[in-house]
Amino acid sequence: MRYSQIRAFHYVAISGGFSRAAEALSLTQPAVSEQVRKLESEYDVLLFNRNRKQVTLTSAGERLLLATKQFFEVEQQISDVLSENRTALEGTLRIIADSAFHLTHRLKVFRSKHPKVLVSVQTGNTADILTALRNYDAEIGLVGSLNPGPDMEVISLGTFQIVAFASKEFMKDPTATISIRELSKYPLIFREKGSKTRQKLEEEGLRQGVLLQPTFEVEGREAVQEIVAAGAGIGFVSEAELGRDERLITLQIDCPQLMMAESLIHLKQRSDVRLIRAFMG
Repeated sequence: MRYSQIRAFHYVAISGGFSRAAEALSLTQPAVSEQVRKLESEYDVLLFNRNRKQVTLTSAGERLLLATKQFFEVEQQISDVLSENRTALEGTLRIIADSAFHLTHRLKVFRSKHPKVLVSVQTGNTADILTALRNYDAEIGLVGSLNPGPDMEVISLGTFQIVAFASKEFMKDPTATISIRELSKYPLIFREKGSKTRQKLEEEGLRQGVLLQPTFEVEGREAVQEIVAAGAGIGFVSEAELGRDERLITLQIDCPQLMMAESLIHLKQRSDVRLIRAFMG
């Protein structure tokens, strides 16, 4: 096994094709193909499914990709250690969050200190976030949990009440509070499975013997808000993340223990990554 073979495999895997990998490595496509072929031949393993229009990873290739992500990250850490005292922080910091609300201040501070870093922010539910971090597809996560797993380093951002919200047209005679049982009589708009807010609501419904059945299952908090604003039903969110929308009214849920904890997290084994240390510090 040669470094050049592992590097060729890694770039084909992350770029999705031999031509794009060759361009990234400043090599010819036949040279990249030959490096991957030799790696597969030496270990008698198929790493890619080669179709005419696309290249996809086999199960063995997927396992190797996770290992090469770790390998090249260690290589970057070595470079960072050697150059830390003479170079400004650069690169791309990938963040995946259930909501960008709790990130705004940290992002502003981070950018002022490290203007050469490109910050990429994606949204996803808690399950998506944990998967992305464990697959090395993001560096930082923001989740609705204080205990995302023993493999995660956690900074608590606080706990917030989960509230219901609806359009003014939908709730023409709103009350200050609404019970779990009363909620079950309305069309409910839930986020996709994997959402921590949804999980907490369903668990509380089961505890009270009430089935909270979604009428709409929607991916993403912003999409939920737009559907609620259109008058389709009642949605749910952490109170701190609702924001100001003149189309909507807030309904306090008569369930004080229905709280959402927000945390910044990253993999413990990546604690020495310079970009992660800079953002979490």
